[in-house]
Amino acid sequence: MSPDPLRFLRCPVCGEPLTGVETGGARALRCPRGHSFDLARQGYVNLLAGRAPHAGDSPEMVTAREEFLGAGHYDLVSAALVAAATGSAVDSGAVDPRSGSGDRPDGGTDAAYPRLVVDAGAGTGRHLAAVLDAIPDAVGLALDVSKPALRRAARAHPRAAAALCDTWQTLPLADASTALLLNVFAPRNGPEFRRVLHPDGLLLVVTPAADHLTELVEELDLLRVDPAKSDRVAGSLGNGFDLVGQSRHTHRMRLRRPEVATLVGMGPSAWHIAAARLAARIETLPEPIDVTAAVELGVYRPR
Repeated sequence: MSPDPLRFLRCPVCGEPLTGVETGGARALRCPRGHSFDLARQGYVNLLAGRAPHAGDSPEMVTAREEFLGAGHYDLVSAALVAAATGSAVDSGAVDPRSGSGDRPDGGTDAAYPRLVVDAGAGTGRHLAAVLDAIPDAVGLALDVSKPALRRAARAHPRAAAALCDTWQTLPLADASTALLLNVFAPRNGPEFRRVLHPDGLLLVVTPAADHLTELVEELDLLRVDPAKSDRVAGSLGNGFDLVGQSRHTHRMRLRRPEVATLVGMGPSAWHIAAARLAARIETLPEPIDVTAAVELGVYRPR
């Protein structure tokens, strides 16, 4: 694990700082009170305090996501995040999150101190890597509850680390340690997002728009986007944030049937549709089929 993101981590049991140790060839992170957390050989650290309520995305879902994202179909999401993160989003009105984000977790100030970008619900880490490419002086941390996802996220970027945690619970991060917090199609823990975000930081939330995958929803009986999605996002963030910018991003994907299967397999509908039923429905689709990718990006500042 890179030492730069490590300095921002905190013990999920007592909140003390963590340091790297090696005993008998095994690597771990340990706090001053003796709580120890193993570093997996795949590069991520397990910072779960107890058992997670669910295992997150399965190996099959993660493989599907990496294949689909690797083909560039969702690059519009990475591009939107990069634009907002670097202050170049036209209608966000947001300030560059890099300004004033050099404060250390211990309260001191150091212009050379690495800027931390956290992706809560990072999946394979592809979007985090794109943002780190755009901000050369930043370091990244991928948080997810899925071990298969973190095995890939740990290798997503040389300046990124990965940690297993339940983002519904206390995040294993120091107060005000995060310059930029990404949340893409993932659960939102408003109180914890507010706690770990620097006062000058930004929270970027990406959610599906109403017409996301509209050509497939009816034909394949996929889960529909909640019409009250924006209200639910605001509710999940509570009173700790102000929405300072919002933008919509769309892209037309031309997909063959195997790509449609991969797309469905990487998302929440994969848990709700029997594989045989889905395969039969996909076989009835025209090939190729034009599918709308449509997302909304909300830019938030902490109050």
